[in-house]
Amino acid sequence: MYFCVVKTTEEKIEHLIPFATDERLVRFNEIIANRMRHLTVVVEDVYQAHNTSAVLRSCDCFGVQDVHIIENKNEFSVNPDIALGSSKWLNVHRYNEKDNNTLSCLRSLKEKGYQIAATTPHTDDVMLSELDLSRPTALVFGTEKEGISDLVRQEADSFVRIPMYGFTESYNISVSAALCLYECTERIRKEGLNWVLSANEKNEILLTWLMNSIKSSANILEKFEKS
Repeated sequence: MYFCVVKTTEEKIEHLIPFATDERLVRFNEIIANRMRHLTVVVEDVYQAHNTSAVLRSCDCFGVQDVHIIENKNEFSVNPDIALGSSKWLNVHRYNEKDNNTLSCLRSLKEKGYQIAATTPHTDDVMLSELDLSRPTALVFGTEKEGISDLVRQEADSFVRIPMYGFTESYNISVSAALCLYECTERIRKEGLNWVLSANEKNEILLTWLMNSIKSSANILEKFEKS
């Protein structure tokens, strides 16, 4: 009888490394060292593909690995001209199979230890610079016109607003996300918080990146699994 020994993540990485250039491997390791999950982003029911795509691009640029996409009325799609391939370097979690996808997403994040910070003006809100980031934090952004839903307001642990000094009532969602990501990731890195990924998390991400960047990687690993 033939038994197939399941290969570990580390073994799969070692098998794929010869198929990648040295320059690519160096770049991967540089970027993974700055990836974080202490901060994550939630996008609720955004209907314009270029806005969601711009948020993905900003998450990649600021080193935020996970993006959670809630699809209640609007289906998630990526505009490749805006995202510029950023989605393949991120863990994109889609919530579209429940009657209430917002609740499913937020409850899942809370179970993982995240506080829910809703980005909206509120009677109990704080300025972005005052948001407590000592706990893992999920920043929630709502739709282009209505903003976050009532359910997000009910589930939120805190509310945050971005300073504005003009006549316009709000920033575009992609601009809001970029401003929040810059402020929060800079503070997290400077305040000595425990945000660095574990060795296992880094390996899981590295394996995904290798698979996404090596031609026929699935076939290569399939043959390796059978060896």
